Amino acid sequence: MKNKLTKIGVSALCGSLATISAAQAGEITVKGSAQTTYTKASTGTVGNPLGMNTGLTFVGSGELDGGTTVSYTLTHADKAAYSAGSLAIGTPSFGTFTISHASGGGGLGAYDDKMPTAWEETWGTGLTTGIKLVSGIGTSMNLQYTTPKVLGTTIAVAYAPAVGVADTADKASGVSENEKGKGYDATVNINPTLGTEILSGLNLFVGGHYVEHTTGSSTIQENLYEGTAGITYDLGPVSIGWQQSGHITGLEKSTTAVSHYRGHMYGISFNINDDLSVSYGHAESRKAGFVNMDSNSAAGDENARRVEASSVQLAYTMGGASIRVAETSAKNVGFSSGTDRDATVVSVSLAF
Repeated sequence: MKNKLTKIGVSALCGSLATISAAQAGEITVKGSAQTTYTKASTGTVGNPLGMNTGLTFVGSGELDGGTTVSYTLTHADKAAYSAGSLAIGTPSFGTFTISHASGGGGLGAYDDKMPTAWEETWGTGLTTGIKLVSGIGTSMNLQYTTPKVLGTTIAVAYAPAVGVADTADKASGVSENEKGKGYDATVNINPTLGTEILSGLNLFVGGHYVEHTTGSSTIQENLYEGTAGITYDLGPVSIGWQQSGHITGLEKSTTAVSHYRGHMYGISFNINDDLSVSYGHAESRKAGFVNMDSNSAAGDENARRVEASSVQLAYTMGGASIRVAETSAKNVGFSSGTDRDATVVSVSLAF
């Protein structure tokens, strides 16, 4: 009797394991990183200059019937603070559908800064510069469709039912930000190789963003728009790039409201060898106009209307370990005339 029960138990267990295995659509992997930094600013070191960033990224993938693939990415960055997630369904010939939440990087947000660099973006390495970047619906929960690549061209369109809703739980709904309603993004990325090796490193991109204005507290009076376009080119160990962007704020018509911003950035990086690289980057934003230019004293102050930043960086990688150094300087930080800052950042990081 005991042997019979044992056989039944083993058979039931095996059956259960088989059922669980069959129910799994794929596998999930975990990646981790840890980074320590030392930061010294021109204004003097305030408090402790040592910092640390740790994070985990969970990546799940699988394949459904007919060759359709499914992938999910969940990022816990900066000491496991929930930061981004996306679920993508890729069809064999029709393209990819992606649902992003938190800072998932959908829409125009994926093109806020495409410049080559040895380490980090020019505007965010050791200093809070105030450089105005495009974001589109990238910081809102959104649905995006990306076409298959045809003749080196990929087109993506994204939609956010309520701009400003970053992360909504299942079976729930979120509230949009201020008077912002629905948001729409469209981007085009072109790699026109045309069978020519010299063109294989050329990449062109352009994108736009539109948000419907809704009734509210009257801070925003018009629809909001963003746009960006740029070019990058890789030739052997050298990468160069240029990018232009613009914003129409839709703010109310007052003497202090900025009607629109415009900016540009450029960068160049050089891979000295497989482990060592250096780069230089520059970024600039300008308050291109006030709603009431005659009544705003800041409109005549060129420095108060422009903020710019430059960064020289070096990165050395040894397997999963990296040492990076950045020397960053900025003028008129936060659009404040004469507020210039410098910072040196040294980083040691490990990837697991």
